[in-house]
Amino acid sequence: MTETPVSEMSFEAAMRELEQVVSRLETGNVPLEESIALYERGASLKKRCEQQLKAAEEKVAAITQDAGGNAVGTAPFETE
Repeated sequence: MTETPVSEMSFEAAMRELEQVVSRLETGNVPLEESIALYERGASLKKRCEQQLKAAEEKVAAITQDAGGNAVGTAPFETE
């Protein structure tokens, strides 16, 4: 089975695979060479997720700022 290039993965797919990589590494039953390959894949997946989160943050910031860069519509919820 071929791996999907990390650059083409959705955030959700990258997170799922990253969780699988972490689980496999945590078992401690993976040969050294495979561990290194898994770690490298995991690092790429982590970077992809971070890039996508940053892009999402920028979109939200653009939506919630007025022309002057001031936050709008972001008042905290009131609690009793």
